[in-house]
Amino acid sequence: MPRPKPLSGFPEFLPAGRIAELAVLDVVSSTFELHGFAPIETRAVEPLEQLSRKGEIDKEIYVVRRLHADAGDADELGLHFDLTVPFARYVLENAGHLAFPFRRYQIQKVWRGERPQEGRYREFTQADIDIVGQGALAAHHDVEIPLVAIDVFEKLRRDLGLPPVTLRVNNRKLSEGFYRGLGIDDPAAVLQRVDKYDKIGPAAVRELLISEAGLDEAQAAACVMLAGISAADESFVDDVRALGVEHELLDTGLAELAALIRVARNSAPDRVLVDLKIARGLDYYTGTVYETFLNGSEKLGSVASGGRYDSLATDGKTTFPGVGYSFGITRILAPLIGKGALTASRSVPSAVLVAVDNEEAREQAIDVARRLRARGIPVEVAPKADKFGKQIRYAERRGIPYVWFGAGYDDSVKDIRSGEQTPASPSEWAPPIEDLGVTVHA
Repeated sequence: MPRPKPLSGFPEFLPAGRIAELAVLDVVSSTFELHGFAPIETRAVEPLEQLSRKGEIDKEIYVVRRLHADAGDADELGLHFDLTVPFARYVLENAGHLAFPFRRYQIQKVWRGERPQEGRYREFTQADIDIVGQGALAAHHDVEIPLVAIDVFEKLRRDLGLPPVTLRVNNRKLSEGFYRGLGIDDPAAVLQRVDKYDKIGPAAVRELLISEAGLDEAQAAACVMLAGISAADESFVDDVRALGVEHELLDTGLAELAALIRVARNSAPDRVLVDLKIARGLDYYTGTVYETFLNGSEKLGSVASGGRYDSLATDGKTTFPGVGYSFGITRILAPLIGKGALTASRSVPSAVLVAVDNEEAREQAIDVARRLRARGIPVEVAPKADKFGKQIRYAERRGIPYVWFGAGYDDSVKDIRSGEQTPASPSEWAPPIEDLGVTVHA
């Protein structure tokens, strides 16, 4: 069989990389649970019609069809491109069994058929949190979400050495109210162009607003000036007011964003910034929006994002508003793991290799391994009864720090890094805590 060609955009990690990924996911999920979020999982496919009507991503959807589908298979299905759209469907289907506000987290693969490049993949893992209400959801939950996100990233920085982040926030009500105060009838068209601010710059955005969104010179200039405002405190309110635009929705957005940055400044100084060019391209966001950047790796773009959505989930009678946030796990980790900036101390969980003197002694070796495992020590038995030197070299290649000799009759254990060998009992001996498990570090 010829060597298979890799598929671009579908990253696969070696064991050490996967161990690092699992360590990150453990921090993420445990932090979510500390904040009261419950785990769920949704199916991988959704009706294509449902997927394609949420935002401008219809060309990115992977369509799923049975190879031998019959005439009765009329439903067109697609792999979900995020976890928010399937979550909205999940809430509608299970509303009678959920207690609201419902707090969920979800860690799953998603798929997008876009051009692969660093930080953008066709298959990747996301970790989402959402708080959803029934009929209404208090605005203070918009403040809570970034605090959870910062808690996750600070633990990843402290425990695993990942880079610190900056979380940038805006409010769609602020932006839309400002645009309507300027007499603009299609705020969504303006938001879509402003969302390109970091990629193409303010001058190019201004030209797009005039040529594509139909704004006049004064309107376009004011929109670009608004997008250029940023602050680490409530001073942004005065900067917006200085532009001289008035609208009731603008007032609401300013008040909500000021409350968020006030709480965030007390809880996570210098980690959350108001940035009024943050727009988010998907059309279901209606209030606060978030984007997060790794400090020093801003060229990757936003590695985690989200926002408020007031009408994503509705059955026609009851609306389920929510606010959520999505961590691009693969987007964060793939560059770090690929460059060796995040790695595991060894590529296998095993702390001990039990040597096999000869095949007749394998049963005794298996028994020693059993007794060590019963005490929580990860162990494997040598695959082949070979010269001890070869078994030691096998352990070295695997990254296993200890080799157990004389299973069942003259037990001793050797630290193959230092060469020290001491008598040991499988019912009492344990490796130092730093060798017991695999450590992950940047």
